[in-house]
Amino acid sequence: MVEQQKRLLTYKTDDGFEVNSLLVTPEFASEEELFENPIVIIVHGVLGNFLAKGTPQILPPSLRKKGISSLSVNTRMAFLGQIGGDGIFDDTIHEIEESVEILKEEGFKNIFILGYSLGANVAVYYSTVTKNKIVKGLILEGCSHSLPESQKRRLDRNKSIPSYDDIYEKAKEVLGSDPYDKKNDQVFIIYRAWGKTFNPIDVDMFSYRTWWFMRSPEADKAKTCELICDLKLPILFIHGAKDNVVEEWEPKELKKILNQSGNKDVQLTYIPDAKHDCMENPKFTTETIVNWLSKFSDSPKS
Repeated sequence: MVEQQKRLLTYKTDDGFEVNSLLVTPEFASEEELFENPIVIIVHGVLGNFLAKGTPQILPPSLRKKGISSLSVNTRMAFLGQIGGDGIFDDTIHEIEESVEILKEEGFKNIFILGYSLGANVAVYYSTVTKNKIVKGLILEGCSHSLPESQKRRLDRNKSIPSYDDIYEKAKEVLGSDPYDKKNDQVFIIYRAWGKTFNPIDVDMFSYRTWWFMRSPEADKAKTCELICDLKLPILFIHGAKDNVVEEWEPKELKKILNQSGNKDVQLTYIPDAKHDCMENPKFTTETIVNWLSKFSDSPKS
């Protein structure tokens, strides 16, 4: 008998970033059953696990009740990394790669990646770069068609101050010829970024460096619609039916791109009564994920 566990893992990526991850596993009859059953690496959105609610917080225990293990990873995008200057989108795949390797060393054989919000775009980028065969599939929650295009549409619609184009010109001026060099980086505020008021809830903040790699016209790794056609993995899209951040058409269009590129193992499920965070409807979301994962396991618990 293998007892259920909740264990903090700490390890470093190949570029020196220290990762803190939470491993949550249910009870199993044997180690063999533990390692054969699916485990889901959960990659958070922009706020990280510390500040986030919903999926990062509620999903791991919900999966454990259904016999599914998980590893929640805190990436360098966490702790408001987009403001601090170290949350570089392109670099986040190091945390996923090291987490996959740690699980392989532990003995897990059926690894899946669930990316929530921004984490979904990171998961796609990671999968297109590495094509790691031990990763059996992706679950993409609230996945944007393209992070740069998504922000440009929103800022243009809300008449933000500064505008998307003004931010781009200022970023080029501040960062110069090497946007990765942070010596001249600055933090800036976007008013009316999320709505048409000047209230704090509608404000967004970045450093020019983090914005460049995540939201600028040059952020090619964040343009999921241009990368996803290379993925041959099974993919489950889950999307809140009332999502107020990522539009309804976006996962539908990503699914279409995958199908046209020859990947037919793609499922899109809209979660009723949920906004951007699908765990606003935890029962439906958990059952959708567990039912999809059951295709890859002979003995999921219910």
